Amino acid sequence: MFPSLLLIVRILVAWFGAVLMAGFIWNGIFERTVLSGAAEWLFNLASTLVMLSVLIGLISHLRRIWLITGRLDSTTLSSRQRRQIEVPLDTAAAFALIEGALRELPRAEEAESAPDSLQVRVKVRRVDSFDGPSQPSRFNIMARFAVKRDLVQATVTPGNGTSSITLMLGPDASAWLDLFVLDDGVNVENAEAVTRAITRRVADQRRQEQADVEKTVSEKELTVARLNLLNAQVEPHFLYNTLASAQVLTRTDPPRADIMLGHLIHYLRSSLPRTDEALSTLGEELERTQAYLEILKIRMGSRLNLQVEVPDTLKSVPMPSMMLQTLVENAIKHGLEPKTGGGTIWILARKHDDHATLTVADDGQGFGGQSTGTGIGLKNLRERLRLTFGSEASFAIVSNFPSGVAATLTLPLAGKAGAA
Repeated sequence: MFPSLLLIVRILVAWFGAVLMAGFIWNGIFERTVLSGAAEWLFNLASTLVMLSVLIGLISHLRRIWLITGRLDSTTLSSRQRRQIEVPLDTAAAFALIEGALRELPRAEEAESAPDSLQVRVKVRRVDSFDGPSQPSRFNIMARFAVKRDLVQATVTPGNGTSSITLMLGPDASAWLDLFVLDDGVNVENAEAVTRAITRRVADQRRQEQADVEKTVSEKELTVARLNLLNAQVEPHFLYNTLASAQVLTRTDPPRADIMLGHLIHYLRSSLPRTDEALSTLGEELERTQAYLEILKIRMGSRLNLQVEVPDTLKSVPMPSMMLQTLVENAIKHGLEPKTGGGTIWILARKHDDHATLTVADDGQGFGGQSTGTGIGLKNLRERLRLTFGSEASFAIVSNFPSGVAATLTLPLAGKAGAA
């Protein structure tokens, strides 16, 4: 509610200032003339109609934003939008995907693409939000003075096996016009349309890849895929570092050494390879991951904080083993360890209708920091997720606010291995 009130006050104050300045000019023209009385009455009437039209335009803008997004906040109310989307594609495929999505926007024109700089710009002709392909609303004075086109710009940032698409959407005009005119949610709608188009195209590509694999895969390749699902490996460096730390603590702090070895035994016991193809559960993976984090907390001390919000009702959700720990390891290795002072790891689980989401977030250095990762871990994670659940599961990784990264797994509540 507060962002809506702030927007209303901002626009009304800007128009009131403009009307006040126009009043000074009007009085200067008709002052001390026989028409001064009539001119003053006419100006007051016009000013009232203008402010009434501005208020109607504001209500129209708020109503349309609510209809499109279902919420009113500072992000959705803005006429200038920014989106960052991670796609599991290489640079060339991601650029082709976003270029096609922008060119297919309704009323898109003057498309410009620069493959070398990985940028695409499209101008979208604006029409009235409620009256179809007509001119701006006759009763909305803000729309009368509004720009006729919006600018959509996309930039692709290469990654390791993935690409990041940054979308910038806004009126094709100077920023100062935002004080007087609103877009009736056009740019929010464009942002949602582009996001849906990217999601659909990635899903289509995944389905095509899946169909190609099903046609050409051999028994040997299927065996290799099953072997890739086994997660009995324990990172040697982690074991070496833990045992070395425990060796030092046995001389300097025996009680802490005993605690560390206890957590290591718990971790190794829960990491034993399975003898069948059954899935693990969120509760089992959380128990293993917490044992892993307890060891790291002894090594990192106050530089590592942990917050876990996983309802007991979701601990039975099936998921591939070691997948949660992979996300936590990435968050620590690439986010918190390089950051001075460390930070916090959040593990959050939520239920949504017929699926659950599991998010691992951190407040580390984020995508902009120096990373020594190869991207193989996340690539294998996506492949395992696809082979295990097919189209019923997904993975997304985005920037966290104000810093860090948030990685989210979407899992079916009753998963079945081999659904791909």
